[in-house]
Amino acid sequence: MTDIALLDSEESARAWIDEVLSPTVRQWAQLDRFAKMLIAENDRQNLIAASTIPTLWVRHVADSAQLLVLDWARDGLWIDLGSGPGLPGLVVAILSDRPLLLVESRKRRCDFLRAVAAELDLSHAEVAEASLERVETRAASTISARAFAPLDKLVGLSTRFSTESTRWLLPKGRNAVKELALLPRAWQRMFHVEQSRTDAESYILVGEGSIGAQQRGKR
Repeated sequence: MTDIALLDSEESARAWIDEVLSPTVRQWAQLDRFAKMLIAENDRQNLIAASTIPTLWVRHVADSAQLLVLDWARDGLWIDLGSGPGLPGLVVAILSDRPLLLVESRKRRCDFLRAVAAELDLSHAEVAEASLERVETRAASTISARAFAPLDKLVGLSTRFSTESTRWLLPKGRNAVKELALLPRAWQRMFHVEQSRTDAESYILVGEGSIGAQQRGKR
């Protein structure tokens, strides 16, 4: 883990996105529109905590964008597990041309994901309305999951999507190190811990490789 400057205001979050990811005018407009759609939809279904709306750019947009920064040089399919309101999936889709598969089992949330993707013309973002167990196996270049499931369950459910070159990006908040310690030792070695840019006490587990291969190697 390395010390980094934390994003502590909406202005700093937008400035960091501008400096690191250099969004086009169109991408900025898409981000702004997504933020407005997210706030409006939150009145109809509980997508994000109401208390986080005043700091939406820090807590949700930049928090999602930092995952893309950790995977910027790669391409190929990005699978976002339990995408919910599209965090980080829709933010990644706006800021890159990576093919995205947003996995979400709840119909109303899927309706919202599809509505945003259609309005913002994110044709490279696909919504899979199903539990993860029912999603067709596809090789993922990147797997992300934000507040999806405990780490051991998460990796157990998603191992079939991983290859030897898969990058895992798993924000786990304050429990990252504790959850990592509960995994089999061979799996632990695949991951390292990164400090979140949006919360001094939150961390991201960054992994590389196929957990399935590690599991087979134990036999």
